[in-house]
Amino acid sequence: MIALMPMDDFLFRGDLASIDPDVAALVDFEAIRQARKLILIPSESSIPLAVREAVGSVLSNIYAEGYPPEHWRFMSEEGLLDLDVRLAEFRRDGSPRYYKGTEMAEVVESLARRRTAERFATEKYGPDRLYVNVQPLSGAPANSAVYTALALPGDTIMGLNLTDGGHLTHGSPVNRSGIFFNVVAYGVDPQTERLDYDQIRDLALKHRPKFIIAGYTSYPWAPDWKLFREIADEAGSLVLADMSHVAGLVAAGVYPSPVGIADIVSFTTHKTLNGPRAAVLVTHKRDLARKIDRAVFPGEQGGPHVNTIAALAVAMKIAGTKQFHELQHQTAKNAKTMVARFQERGLRIPYGGTNTHMFLVDVGQIKGADGSPLSGDIAARLLDVAGVVANRNTIPGDTSPFRATGVRFGTPWITQRGFRESECIELTDAIADLLFACKPFSYMKNNTVKNWRAKVDFDVFVDVQQRVNKLATEAGIDYEIPSLVNYPKEADAAEEHFRVLPVDDHYESAPWSTIHIYGESAAPFLQTVLTCDVLGMKNGDWQPTFILEMNGTYISRGIVERKGDHVYLLYVEECLDYVVQWLTALSDGYVQFDEHDVQSKVPGPVSVSPLTREPDMTRFAEAGFDKDWAFEGIGFASDKAYFVGCTGRSYQGPKGNVLPVFEWNEPDSDTLKTTPLHSLHKSLGAKMVGFGGYDMPVWYASVTDEHRAVRTDAGIFDVSHMGVFDVSGAGAEAFLDAVTANDVSKLDVGKAHYSYLLAPDGIPLDDIFIYRRGKDHFMMVVNASNNDKDWAWLNAVLKGEVRISNERPWIKAPGRKMTTLRDLRAPGLADGRVDIALQGPKSVDYLLTLDGSEADKAKVKKLGWAELTQVTLAGYDLIISRTGYTGERVAFEIFVHPEKAASFFKLMVEKGVTPCGLASRDSLRTEAGLPLYGHELAGHLNMNPADAGFGSYVKTWKPFFVGKTAFLDYEAKRDVETVRFQVDAKGLRSPVPGDPLVDARGRVVGQVTSCALGLEGYHIGQALVKDKFAAEGTELMVYANVGSSKDGKGITDLKMGDKVTAPQSVTVLSRFPIRRK
Repeated sequence: MIALMPMDDFLFRGDLASIDPDVAALVDFEAIRQARKLILIPSESSIPLAVREAVGSVLSNIYAEGYPPEHWRFMSEEGLLDLDVRLAEFRRDGSPRYYKGTEMAEVVESLARRRTAERFATEKYGPDRLYVNVQPLSGAPANSAVYTALALPGDTIMGLNLTDGGHLTHGSPVNRSGIFFNVVAYGVDPQTERLDYDQIRDLALKHRPKFIIAGYTSYPWAPDWKLFREIADEAGSLVLADMSHVAGLVAAGVYPSPVGIADIVSFTTHKTLNGPRAAVLVTHKRDLARKIDRAVFPGEQGGPHVNTIAALAVAMKIAGTKQFHELQHQTAKNAKTMVARFQERGLRIPYGGTNTHMFLVDVGQIKGADGSPLSGDIAARLLDVAGVVANRNTIPGDTSPFRATGVRFGTPWITQRGFRESECIELTDAIADLLFACKPFSYMKNNTVKNWRAKVDFDVFVDVQQRVNKLATEAGIDYEIPSLVNYPKEADAAEEHFRVLPVDDHYESAPWSTIHIYGESAAPFLQTVLTCDVLGMKNGDWQPTFILEMNGTYISRGIVERKGDHVYLLYVEECLDYVVQWLTALSDGYVQFDEHDVQSKVPGPVSVSPLTREPDMTRFAEAGFDKDWAFEGIGFASDKAYFVGCTGRSYQGPKGNVLPVFEWNEPDSDTLKTTPLHSLHKSLGAKMVGFGGYDMPVWYASVTDEHRAVRTDAGIFDVSHMGVFDVSGAGAEAFLDAVTANDVSKLDVGKAHYSYLLAPDGIPLDDIFIYRRGKDHFMMVVNASNNDKDWAWLNAVLKGEVRISNERPWIKAPGRKMTTLRDLRAPGLADGRVDIALQGPKSVDYLLTLDGSEADKAKVKKLGWAELTQVTLAGYDLIISRTGYTGERVAFEIFVHPEKAASFFKLMVEKGVTPCGLASRDSLRTEAGLPLYGHELAGHLNMNPADAGFGSYVKTWKPFFVGKTAFLDYEAKRDVETVRFQVDAKGLRSPVPGDPLVDARGRVVGQVTSCALGLEGYHIGQALVKDKFAAEGTELMVYANVGSSKDGKGITDLKMGDKVTAPQSVTVLSRFPIRRK
């Protein structure tokens, strides 16, 4: 015989690790996660190896559009597996599928259908009376196929609303079911939190839906299938039973079956069924079966995933075993056990309990000092870091899935791993301990919405993590846990990600160990965590330091060394494991580290990894290891603004000299300053008045015309009297973060944000805008009336001459020695800048009429809100920012050289832009609800940003900024807020700042801060009022301009003919106008 030579083929041989080690490492990493965590997500389970093998089989290679021969549907399993006969039939009769080469697909799919029918057959409807489709790729396509088969767009469907436990595909407005169909949602009884069948019946009879959908994603009780059938029959509706979550329980007889009762039953196979990610449709009605088959293919899908169908067949075989039935019964027992234990611990269980594999816990009942609830999302995040995987979920009463106050738990996976009642009680106690240790609080998101957050005590967190880890380590697993030995990078990440502090001897370690810390936030992270000053370190520099507990006690002394950009080594003398876990927890951001401030967050994240090699500490002999560092103050920057432990009750570190309080006295001068545009304003006929120490245009033609121009076209304002400061240097970001309220570290290059300069007492020195021109280069715009004060304050802080904290009056601002401050309005600067404001919907059109390159014009055109760019237009070097003070979203602040400002302003006027004065600027900002310093900020009412409705620009997660402590103290008791209001009638006297607002009983409930005449002839103003009177639509009265009344008589002294100030009715408006589209 002639030996045949194999072809030179193109097959890729080799396993995953040899072909793609990156993905192999990620798969192994996930395997470690599933072993090291306790997963309580109800829709997940551990898929048996046999099922996974089928998913990864060669059946993945084939296409098989269509279905098996119809008469194979009712063959027994024995008949289907008689391959000799089946293949002979295949060869003779061919296949109804579009593709050939599908003989195994025919058998595999038919086997999966038959086994499914057998698992879900009932006494009335045996397997030969059920029509099964195993091709849906998952639950959502399965339900969509039902709609495609049996409904038309615009038909009405009924399902449980999402917040009460319904599913996206049951009519959610963001899903195709809610987009293409008219949805009528039913709910639970608000008192019992159980399905309200009377309501369901009433809705069904009223709306006559095509479908009533029963079966839920987080409602933990079995529905009354027969009652749903009765209601549907009365309404002439079909019943779709979605038993995706409970299919395994149904197969084992733990949960009532809807098969033969509902018209169609849908379910996924990867939840309690422990199968592949797939779905099944079952009906006992032949006419519906044919429509459903056509809807799945070719209606919704192309070729089926035969490999997944094979895995489904394996799962259905497993579902017929005794072990599977025992698993499902134990799963339900475990859920009931955990519910009972949570209730014993004092946690409320929404819906009152469970008779399935899942339940919910109301974590919103846990409240913080400010009344904030523990959110489901934060609770789930904390649990995940502690080793317990669950998911946030809405519970009855929640208004949005994004503000859920429930956590959903399920017991399938832990039961598979061997958990029984005793382990479930241990786990429940650990979860409850962590939840009760949480301290919820809120960050201001905007003037009405708050972001719910929480912190937890580190010791409790570590304890829970250790207990969970013990349970996970003892639990069963059906594979060898990968070591990642061949993937050092991933192994290091896994060690950090799954690190748990050893239960015993975690304070012990070899003398001097090394911790590798890296990440873009490494410098600010260590600056916050360590007692030394890290910011000024260069590559190769090192410093002695301490790591402190929250209360200020010493954990270890150390040496920090900068190895490169974003890379540091921290050498610690003792407690290596504890230090590593403490730093990791600080980076993760969920543990409290300041006894007086739960809101602070350490900058991050960073990677924290202990190194095995022993460090050579002789390199750092100059640190004086034989000295008492704490006693001698070694390792401390005594005037450092903040580090973890510095405010602790046990802190014994060094303190600096008390700094004096900043004092400012406005200089006496009757001479008004002028801007570079002063002569131009006069030539344009402007009415000039004194404002902020400057002779400024108050209007040109009329305030109303100028106001209207900005709202409909474009107006240009001279705001060159406002201060423009340049802040630069390696320390500029840190310096600005300390002296301003917003988070400068989050400000990207080319972006701008609104902020405040607060005094240590929390009252604004000014409201400002900061523009980031480069990594270490910023521009700050301040109010004209505060320019000299702000300049003096910033320079005094920069030099370390004044107090920036009343609580720690010796501290100084970080980064100040690496920061340069310049006044860009100072004479003679080549790069000087002053501000011109171009505002209004057509302002960009006017800018684009100027000569310039297409590239520069494109930069201007694509500017988003609060973005800036530098361009040359009409020969002018301009820094243009899309910002403004009029409420217009198309608005620009244009920074031009002082010597060019007048000609640029004149050019824009010649282009057709309306010149506008300060009066219209005030009426525009008042109408828009924007604050003015001295009115809605500071002033005689000492208003802070939160009073004004702009508290969200004060980022209280920063561990330190000037005025933070006072701001938080005031915020804890604040009961007032700023509103916009409108005088209800035209032609009345205008309210002025200081005028009282009263309620219907004549009680003073607020005070006017600003008011101006709107375009429609009504006076629109702002006022500081008590919270209970701030709702839109609230009716109040104002004594307008009462301070100027000349009557001077008391009420009892009035006589016929006397004149008094009568109150005018006003109505509270929305906090900000509805934005024009």
